[in-house]
Amino acid sequence: MTGIARGREDGHINGTGKDAVDAITLLKDDHKTVEKLFKEFEKAGDRAGKAKRKLVDQVIEELTTHAYIEETVFYPAARKAVPDTTSHVLESIEEHHVVVWMLSELAGMDAADERFTAKVTVLIENVRHHVKEEEQDWFPQVRKAMGRKALQQLGEELAAAKPRAPKDPLSNISARA
Repeated sequence: MTGIARGREDGHINGTGKDAVDAITLLKDDHKTVEKLFKEFEKAGDRAGKAKRKLVDQVIEELTTHAYIEETVFYPAARKAVPDTTSHVLESIEEHHVVVWMLSELAGMDAADERFTAKVTVLIENVRHHVKEEEQDWFPQVRKAMGRKALQQLGEELAAAKPRAPKDPLSNISARA
């Protein structure tokens, strides 16, 4: 049996002639997108204010959307499927709380502000910690408990929720948590 017929390890499943991405793969792809932006920011020089501003604007958009789909779709499903992940979900929402407030501060901050790069650096550290916990600690638990078909359906729900995501980070559930 080929990887395509049974569902590949990377979470891409092809049963209808088109690739469908399971929920965890979609979230990990989002993580990779943001990590790429972080690395570009870190490589930008001290005089790259315009480039840094543009990168941070992209980070704000990506993380706001990502937090929204996790909080409204993925976390409730994960919590229901694996009750043991409740503490992970609650901690993740608190981590999102810190991140969305930092994003809102960065949205209105001039890249020339002496605190801009420092604030982005702290944001990067927080997000990397969050991603590591999700990917290493509890995504495997959720994958095992939910199975391929349920994760594929959840991936479709996550993808469908992205266009509904707010533009303002403080509109996310975690901002009020």
